[in-house]
Amino acid sequence: MAISKLAVVETDSIGENVSIGEFAVIREGVKIGNDVVIHPHVVVQSGVSIGDGVEIFPGAYVGKEPKGAGALSRQPVFERRLIIGAHTSIGPNAIIYYDVEIGEMTLIGDGASIREQCRIGAHCLISRYVTINYNSRVGDGTKIMDLTHVTGNCTIGREVFISTGVGMANDNALGRDGYRDLLVGPSIGDRAMVGAGALLLPGVVIGEGAIVAAGAVVTKGVEPGTVVMGVPARFIRMVD
Repeated sequence: MAISKLAVVETDSIGENVSIGEFAVIREGVKIGNDVVIHPHVVVQSGVSIGDGVEIFPGAYVGKEPKGAGALSRQPVFERRLIIGAHTSIGPNAIIYYDVEIGEMTLIGDGASIREQCRIGAHCLISRYVTINYNSRVGDGTKIMDLTHVTGNCTIGREVFISTGVGMANDNALGRDGYRDLLVGPSIGDRAMVGAGALLLPGVVIGEGAIVAAGAVVTKGVEPGTVVMGVPARFIRMVD
């Protein structure tokens, strides 16, 4: 075990062969598995459970409490817990809020942000500066590339590929009516693919194995196994 004398470590639940770097802050009640590496300047709050072989890079904040500061229409609801599966990697300056579960062997990229009530599967890639808003689901083996925004109340299936700069929305009223329970983001079926810069509007359903072309604006549902493109997106052909 290699714990820096300059780290603040308040928990006693630490496995074997753990490394904690300078100026890391590990609060009481954190559970750390075996072979975990926590780099300098990481903050891990109470209630976080870190699986075996996890690596957390400098500047990451794990277990952030969601607060509205009076600006949110939605009152955050969350449990003060967070689970990081075995052999997952949390990149520099990533922010993981409370009430999140991340599966094993998943990569959370530099500067990514995952809000409360989210569930991320195993073997996923959440790339650099991806934002995943509240109460969203990402299935096993899914890849979400740089600078994509996953809106609140969104469902993404297994082995989905979402390219860079994809935008999603969950509110057709553009916030004028405040937060309502009926705000629902897109639902993306297993093995679907979404091209770079596409926009998925509230409540649209992308069928299993469908392909949304780069730059498309999806305003209505996409049938399974079809290719759509354009503004607004329209059927082009079946997937080969």
